[in-house]
Amino acid sequence: MTRYFIGIDNGSQSSKVTVFDEHGRAVCEGRQSLCPYATPRPGVVEHPDDDLWTSIGEASRRAMAGFPGDVADIVGVGLCTIRFCRAVLRADGTLAQPVMSWMDARVSRPYEHTLPEARHVTTSSGYISHRMTGVFQDTAANYAGDAWPLDSDTWQWTTDDTVLAKSGIPREMLFDLVMPGDVLGTVTAAAALHTGIPEGLPVVATANDKAVEALGCGLRSSDTLLVSLGTYVAGMTVGDRNVPDASDFWTNYACMPHSYLYESFGVRRGMWTVSWLRDLLGEEGAAGARAAGLSVEDYLNAEAAKVPPGCDGLMTVLDWLAPTDAPYRKGTILGFDGRQGRFHMYRSILEALALSIHATGTHMATELGTTYRHTVVSGGGSGSDLMMQIHADVFGVPAHRAEVNNAAGLGSAICAAVGLGAYRTFDEAIDAMVRPGTEFTPDQANHDLYRRLGEVHRDIREHTDGIYRRSYDIFG
Repeated sequence: MTRYFIGIDNGSQSSKVTVFDEHGRAVCEGRQSLCPYATPRPGVVEHPDDDLWTSIGEASRRAMAGFPGDVADIVGVGLCTIRFCRAVLRADGTLAQPVMSWMDARVSRPYEHTLPEARHVTTSSGYISHRMTGVFQDTAANYAGDAWPLDSDTWQWTTDDTVLAKSGIPREMLFDLVMPGDVLGTVTAAAALHTGIPEGLPVVATANDKAVEALGCGLRSSDTLLVSLGTYVAGMTVGDRNVPDASDFWTNYACMPHSYLYESFGVRRGMWTVSWLRDLLGEEGAAGARAAGLSVEDYLNAEAAKVPPGCDGLMTVLDWLAPTDAPYRKGTILGFDGRQGRFHMYRSILEALALSIHATGTHMATELGTTYRHTVVSGGGSGSDLMMQIHADVFGVPAHRAEVNNAAGLGSAICAAVGLGAYRTFDEAIDAMVRPGTEFTPDQANHDLYRRLGEVHRDIREHTDGIYRRSYDIFG
């Protein structure tokens, strides 16, 4: 009998639910886009209504409708949701207010008890865990950040009253914690009706979405850098030391209990910027794609592949969403001299993503005392051969894409497989369920060019910050 595991990946732009077999092969999937964020006032970014749970229900029902086997062979569910969100719940676990996005300014500040009906403060994973199981339990590995009173060494709530008071969250409002791979509870009758997932199936805890993605990519060595191409783009590697005071990266919780995920500083609205340019081209890009018999994305990648590396001097700085410590920054494309067109702009954005993460990832490697001998590229952008080759050329080491296009979903399924005894350890599960995709080798001449270009790219903000500060005083 083949065993199957459901991997739920509730991401920043969509919810994806995939059924994997015990060898890590996806057999069916459902996907539902999230609604646009609600931004009723400056600093507030919310998921409207009950969008996270609604989208998971839609995606789950589609996945289950496409499942070709006997549902009795589905063993359990692994649950992964967006990190850095905050959910405030009533006593019965329903939302007292919309879920705060990771982009909401309130999530980095102490909790303020302004709603009399509020009884619980948790993450998106805690909220969805309760909707799935009716139990007030959550994974410890989704509480990164200073706003939560979690002891990052023990992975338990702190016993320091000063730290608890600083968070603004009384202990009785916090969920009980479990480790990745632990069973949270079982699917309730109401959740089964909403999702189409069989009632009574065990729901297994994972971690935060980046850590689960890393697990689904098989990341387990400090000499490998994972480049995650999502709405937020970052470089990641792993280790077993908690490094709370690093200067060139930050320490997150990994998907293996008491292991850590080191993350370089990243690019906010990373792949969003690629979509922004695609949409900006509008009908012109769509018409070219139709004429070539390709999707718009494939058409843009094919044409941008004809542009020489370095884009004839065109360079992009990806501050379409400014960092919180430099709110005046804006996105920059510079170096136009008449030779460049829309495909230069497109390739320049791809190059900027790779150059940015190469710079921050190198700083992280230096501080950790490691050297990257390989890169893994995950996320929707990794499906582009052009994107993969640019990463290989920029980093100067082989790069392979994740075999599955939903690494976080696979990571969720791996947690379920380990938690429910299909594999004894996470390493054993990775060996059985994760396989590398196509590998790309670097071109030395291109690497030399990108090394020189990276030195220029690194210094652009030094010259543009003053201009944008002055502009910020005018336009905000």
